[in-house]
Amino acid sequence: MRRYLAASVLCGVLITAATIASAVVLARVVAGVITDPASRSVTAWLPMLALLAALWTLRFLAQWQQGRLSQRGATAVIAELSAQVLRAVTALPPRRLAAVRDEAATVIGRGLDGLRPFFTGYLPAVFLSGILTPAAVFVIALVDWRSAVIVLIALPLIPIFMILIGLVTRERSAAALAAMTTLQSRLLDLVAGIPTLTALGRAAGSGQRIAELSAAHRRSAMATLRVAFLSALVLELLATLGVALVAVSVGLRLVFGDMTLFAGLAALLLAPEVFWPLRRVGVEFHAAQDGKAAADRALALLQQGASTPSGTRTLDARGAAIHVDSLRADLLPGRVTVLTGPNGCGKSTTLQAILGLASPLSGRVTVAGVDVADLDPTEWWRQLAWLPHRPVLIPGTVRANLELFGPLVDLESACRESGFDDVLAGLPDGLDTLLGRDGVGLSLGQRQRLGLARAFGSAAAVLLLDEPTAHLDAALEARVLAAIAARARAGATVLVVGHRDPVLSIGDHVIRMGADVLADH
Repeated sequence: MRRYLAASVLCGVLITAATIASAVVLARVVAGVITDPASRSVTAWLPMLALLAALWTLRFLAQWQQGRLSQRGATAVIAELSAQVLRAVTALPPRRLAAVRDEAATVIGRGLDGLRPFFTGYLPAVFLSGILTPAAVFVIALVDWRSAVIVLIALPLIPIFMILIGLVTRERSAAALAAMTTLQSRLLDLVAGIPTLTALGRAAGSGQRIAELSAAHRRSAMATLRVAFLSALVLELLATLGVALVAVSVGLRLVFGDMTLFAGLAALLLAPEVFWPLRRVGVEFHAAQDGKAAADRALALLQQGASTPSGTRTLDARGAAIHVDSLRADLLPGRVTVLTGPNGCGKSTTLQAILGLASPLSGRVTVAGVDVADLDPTEWWRQLAWLPHRPVLIPGTVRANLELFGPLVDLESACRESGFDDVLAGLPDGLDTLLGRDGVGLSLGQRQRLGLARAFGSAAAVLLLDEPTAHLDAALEARVLAAIAARARAGATVLVVGHRDPVLSIGDHVIRMGADVLADH
């Protein structure tokens, strides 16, 4: 972004030079035509008119190039910041990610788009006010010091009111972003729950609730717009009064012959240019505040992601024992370890600790004596196959979901072992069938089978399966459990979370959390 800002400043210098020079040239031409009747011919003033046209063209081209560079810079910054926030929040532990998910979605999805007015309107206006305003005042002082004094007296009023208005706008922008985050999450939850509400015969009230949420969002947006319009009115009034004072002073002194027509015209043409950049800053400030508030939240999310360090060590998990201090047990290759216990005792958290996504309940998790926290996450995850309680599914084809974490070693065998082959046979386009968000188009049991097929088709040395037979009938459960046991006999390290007797029966080592009981089979 630095080179875009540097180029924008250069464009601002060109705009300033062209603006001041064109005002001086125009004042000279008009004053000459009025005071010197002998020179009232196009030929006499043709060089000056050509210079004036060239200056106006230069100003137009500089403004066009400044806008073009600002748009490119804004696009680059928004894309990079969005990518950084996405990487930071996805690196958070699951519980922390769940806490900031809605906020991150709002910031990335809509909030950071508000930075575009900041880069395309507000920053160029700030640069121009820092260059054009003092330069114009300096030139006015050269041609008429009295007008410069009037401008310097009226000029500070605009920044003072801008600061006061900015304090109000900043609070409103932050509140608007928070309101938008809350309203968006509620609206998405409500829309996602409409099928369930319809099935229960309660969908009639959802329309009214959606209307209420929309009205709340509209009121929040209109409150911000009211402040913007009122502040713009105040700034325009102050700028108009400043120019009017200069015009009155110049007019009176021209009447009494206290100044030349050229000096008066130059002061009058340059006075609006003194106030114009500051007025533009005030107008663009409100449009930029929403983006600035989103950027502040984005930086806060980045700070949260920065507090989650990752290791750099690598190892081969095949044949390595995984020791979990909190379980006082080793997960050994070639064996099925079943983790059971009451809800909330930390079974899923233990799986996440082995993955390196969360801190262990106590002590450490080590692989071949190396702490999981010291392992390079990407390399470690490549050696794991994880089936969470709810398989992760994305909008796209069935094939894309099966290969979400990489190509499968044997797609046909994985689908057969998980029972997903029966599901494929009933899909209209087989592997090319499109699924919606969270696997819309498949039942819960079919989604579970897809997740199992993805795990079975992986060449990972470690399998972490959270309730793998949920939503499956008895016959299919037996087939899946047999495949899990076979995977362990082939040398994989398998950890299964489960409650039902069939799941417990395949365990070589059953760990009952919350009861301090370790049972071996």
